[in-house]
Amino acid sequence: MSHSNPDTPLSLTIATRESRLALWQAEHVKALLEQRGHKVTLLGMTTRGDQILDRTLSKVGGKGLFVKELEVALEEGRADIAVHSLKDVPMELPAGFELACVMEREDPRDAWVSPLCAGLEALPPGAVVGTSSLRRVVLLREALARMGRDDVRIEPLRGNLDTRLRKLDDGQYHAIVLAAAGLKRLGLGERIRSIFEPESSLPAAGQGALGIEIRSGRPDLVAALAPLVHQPTWLCVAAERMVSRALGGSCSVPLAAHARWQPDGRLMLEAAWGDPEGPAALLRASETVAVQTLDEAEALGERVALALRAKGARVASSQA
Repeated sequence: MSHSNPDTPLSLTIATRESRLALWQAEHVKALLEQRGHKVTLLGMTTRGDQILDRTLSKVGGKGLFVKELEVALEEGRADIAVHSLKDVPMELPAGFELACVMEREDPRDAWVSPLCAGLEALPPGAVVGTSSLRRVVLLREALARMGRDDVRIEPLRGNLDTRLRKLDDGQYHAIVLAAAGLKRLGLGERIRSIFEPESSLPAAGQGALGIEIRSGRPDLVAALAPLVHQPTWLCVAAERMVSRALGGSCSVPLAAHARWQPDGRLMLEAAWGDPEGPAALLRASETVAVQTLDEAEALGERVALALRAKGARVASSQA
């Protein structure tokens, strides 16, 4: 793939958002690269996604808001790599950029965070639950509809992790739903009241996994990052992200996609699609096959997306 020697020390700059979680992720990658002899500095940046907090992501241009400025830093040569939560990375990278590394996944599940209620079933009448994602909105709506709870309001929740927790603690919500991975990475695992198993809240594509983006044509970086690659995770997220891409993948699509390795070594990919304006019931599709390459993982994702479309899932317009 490249003639570069992975043992040649490089001088690297990591572009990162300045939220506490993004900095944790960048420091984590920095430490791993430094252990291998590379010299690493961080370039902290504030992105549009961090600045626009009064509107939901799907209304202001989607998840690309979190990566655009970092890509500009890569393009201008101010940084060599960008570390992202894969959940925030658009399904199609701009020309000239590539994902060079996917690292081992942290817990991919959703977490229920509430000082007041042990779970959905314990919510008082007229309770307010906060979430930032359309996927979680449709999953919560389905669960609440099954319980006959049309009194519970699901309200938008924006801001970084600390901001969201503060809004909960200030009493604006009875409970909020967050990614377990971010809480665990920041040492906030004790805030998790319960974890949603994938059967009840299917995670987002790439949730809990870190991806490292580079400019194309940098075999030296591909070689330096190779020891950080976790291929089983990469195959999972490739399948998940392809479901999203095939359905117009953006945060205006209420879509869940989650892949898990089975005891027999095959990969099971599950996906769910909901209509935020329509009935509460979700459309679901899944398939389990042997997967060894990224191409096979993406083919699996395409088939599961087609199965969802056959059941009535609509492809999102490409504006986000």
